[in-house]
Amino acid sequence: MSTMMLDPQIAAMYRAMAENLQSLGDFSPPARGDVHALRAMIDGAMPACPAPPSTGVSVRQHVVASSQQGRFELRWYEPETSQDDELRPAVVYLHGGGMVAGKAEYYDGLVRYYVEQTRVPFASVDYRLAPENPGTGMATDAVDAIAWLIEHADEFGIDPQRIAVMGDSGGGGVAAGAAILARDRGIALARQLLIYPMLDDRTTVPDPNIAPYAAWDWDSNWTCWSAVLGAGIGGDSVSPIAAPARLTEFGGLPPAYIEVGDLDIFRDESISYAQRLHAAGISCELHVLPGVTHGHDRVSVEIDVSRRTLAARCRVLAAL
Repeated sequence: MSTMMLDPQIAAMYRAMAENLQSLGDFSPPARGDVHALRAMIDGAMPACPAPPSTGVSVRQHVVASSQQGRFELRWYEPETSQDDELRPAVVYLHGGGMVAGKAEYYDGLVRYYVEQTRVPFASVDYRLAPENPGTGMATDAVDAIAWLIEHADEFGIDPQRIAVMGDSGGGGVAAGAAILARDRGIALARQLLIYPMLDDRTTVPDPNIAPYAAWDWDSNWTCWSAVLGAGIGGDSVSPIAAPARLTEFGGLPPAYIEVGDLDIFRDESISYAQRLHAAGISCELHVLPGVTHGHDRVSVEIDVSRRTLAARCRVLAAL
């Protein structure tokens, strides 16, 4: 018999949300495989996600040429006032959205908060999404953003040896893939921060202990991975740059911070990834949060667990 149960504050939050949604109509997940409907649902919900208040952060938009073809945009966030003339670390941030949805603008408030709290500048990347940019394309955009930041390090006052990559959910998977690709290209990253990351295309079978609480379900996960990998989903030829759980050689990766709830469908793949980093001699700080579902901090920043996780992330960022 399972003893797993929701954090009481999360349970109360979900009850209130359910009552509100009932009055608005049907918010059931789209049919399995309908990536465009899933994108519309995610993009419809994300702008309402809360963020802690912040002040004193400036933002500029930049256009980056892709090494594949075309271009993409990123937002450069930094404190409005500088404390000294020393070179600073920086973070390349990859937004969530299951690799098929989301925009950097939806994370504007959260990124501003990280920058205000840590005084570490962020490059928040509008990487191009699947299915239009499938496979390793998203991680390639992320590494192109890292290379662009290194190229402009003098302009931004950045230490190119202290660049980290960070992402949540689908963006956490892109961040992990970018860390692998950067290693393979000889680019040394200072750290990877993977927040409830989407790592494994084989996570498609429901876990009965998690299913009653799953804020992100297995059908939606299959829809997203199918958009990323096409007919290759679940097969033997999946690149670890696209699905990092497929990685076999972990040596040379940057130290990691991984965070996941024990009621998140990404729990087991996150724990396994941390274990394999440890086995390769790579430092990894792993947080498995009891009673916590996927994306808790994108629903409320006021509950205790969100306050704790935001503080833990800022501690790691400030130490770059």
